[in-house]
Parts: sequence; structure tokens; C-alpha cells
Amino acid sequence: MVVSTTPLHGGPDALGVPQHDFSTNANACGPCPAALAALAQADRTRYPDPAYTALGAALADFHGVAPERIVLAASASEFIHRISALAARSGLRRAVVPAHGYGDYVRAAALWGLAVQAPPSDAAAPALHWACEPASPLGGRDGALDAWQAGAAGADWRVLDCAYAPLLLPPGPSDPPGPAHYPAHDLPDGIWRMYSPNKALGLTGVRAAYAIAPFTAVADGTAQHLRALAPSWPVGADGVALLSTWTGQGAQQWLAASLPVLQDWKAQQLALCRALGWQVLPGSLANFFTARLPQEVLREPGALLAHLRARGIKLRDCASFGLPGHVRLGVLAPVAQQALRAAVRDYHRA
Repeated sequence: MVVSTTPLHGGPDALGVPQHDFSTNANACGPCPAALAALAQADRTRYPDPAYTALGAALADFHGVAPERIVLAASASEFIHRISALAARSGLRRAVVPAHGYGDYVRAAALWGLAVQAPPSDAAAPALHWACEPASPLGGRDGALDAWQAGAAGADWRVLDCAYAPLLLPPGPSDPPGPAHYPAHDLPDGIWRMYSPNKALGLTGVRAAYAIAPFTAVADGTAQHLRALAPSWPVGADGVALLSTWTGQGAQQWLAASLPVLQDWKAQQLALCRALGWQVLPGSLANFFTARLPQEVLREPGALLAHLRARGIKLRDCASFGLPGHVRLGVLAPVAQQALRAAVRDYHRA
């Protein structure tokens, strides 16, 4: 397998920072004021505690788990690569990834020699399994979780990416019924849960993440081994400030207040896409969704995306997710939606 050395992500690119960036899933109500205040006060003149004692205790208390179950990471992507490396080193030879999902699952697996498969996988040999809840780019429930609920992990390693779990929106009148909580709380033991709160706090430029190890990974030493594979101080002063703030009441109250706003903006954005003739894929319960471009655009979808980008508007091309002809749109404020409407209409008039 040939693996791209340039990861495909949303956000700033060679043209700089888009004025209206639909290509990322950051909380458009952000940045979180409490997190900004903590970043302003972060002491960048000193190393953090190399053991992250206070931060680990705060995260453990926040989730109601023992501190030894917390594994810090420089970012979610860094954790994906680190646990993939350890899985390969521990004898696993396969990675089972979502049919449409984050490219780093595949990149990390391929770089560490793991054969990549899409679910369902009934192979007898153990594998590193990935799921994301709610899933990107579609924003709905990851179907792999149904299989996870059906049986124990055994020798498999299972990781649930919870990057968008805090951004699950209250259901609207036309939304399908969904689980009451994300990630699902009725999953069996033996599952890692990975969190990257920078999206929920609207501060994706601050890189910091953590995972909650299952009891089995603590008991057999896997969690400690994964910590040992990290470089010294994987999380800097800014990341410590972000994650510490994440566990506080101020950030959680701000996040809760932002969700109804995002839901209202999402309803307007869905209506806009349908008015433009874009086919919205159903099932999104998050602050983003995917739409199929109309037939007249599909003949040259790159032309529309380039036209929009030249006008300061960026959408996420879903070709790298295995969905050519589709775009993912993070929910933005009405002013950005109006800019998108005007730019698309200009494109069709040209």
C-alpha cells in the first residue's frame, strides 16, 4: 500500500486561513472563554510535570475512573499512531477501520504494517479495531458498535474515537431517533476511549488529547507500555491548560449552552444545502453533516470547491473518506451560510 506523506485534513491550507471554514468540525460558538483565559495564564517558561500528576487526577475524576487508566497524548492523531505501533509490536497484523472514516486510522495502520480491512471482520486472528461515535464524515452512529455490543473483545484491541461525542446535538423535529448518550454506555468492557476536547472548545490549534484505558489494558501492562512509548512531555503548557479547563464547570456549562445554538444553525444550514440542490445524507446527530453535490457539479466538483476557496470558503472534500462527489460541512453561523449561498450562486451564473 502506498501511503500519502501529506495527511488530508480540513482547516488552513496553502492559501491561508479560510474566512468561512466549513471544512473542520470545531465548535463554531467558540472559542470557549474559560479555555482562552486558562491559555492566557499558562506558564510557558517551565516544563510541565513529566508525570502530569494533577492533570491525570483531574481527568480521572472527571470521568470517574482510576488515574492509572488515563493515557495522555500530544493529539488524537499522535495517539492513533502510537497505539497502532504498539499493536503491531504486540503481534497484531490487522486493523479494522470504518468504511468512511478518519484517514489517520488507515495511515497509521499501513505505516506499521497492519493489513487494513473494513468491517464486518470475522477473521480469527486478533486485530486493532477502530470506531468513531458519532462518526465522521456522516455524523451518525458507527455500525461497528453493534458488533462490539454483541461479544467480548477477546484478543482484539478496540478503540472508540470520542472526538465528536461532546458535540452531539439535541435532536431536531426531523432527526432520526438516536442513542441518549454518546459514546454508548452499554458497550462491553475492554474498549479504549479516546478524547480530543479541542474541537468541542473551539480551539483546534491547541493540540492535546487523552485516552481512557480499559481495565484489562491496565492489568496486563498495555496502558503503561503505551505511556512509555510517548516522548517526554507529550503535552505542553497550552495542552495542560486546555485539558485542565475541560474538566471544569465553566467549560462544561459553556459547551452545554452552545449545543442548542449549533442545532439552530444546523437546521438553517441543512435548509440552505437543500435549496442549493445538494442531497443531504441522513442520520447526522452531530455539528456536521455530509451532502452529495448536484449532477451538474459532479462533472467537475473540484471547480466548485476551488471557486469557493478563492472566495474564502472551504468545504471538506469527502473523496478521501471514500465518498467522491460529496462534501462535509461543519455547522457555522448564519453569516457564513449567507456567504456560501452567494458564492455558489455566483459559480452557477459564471
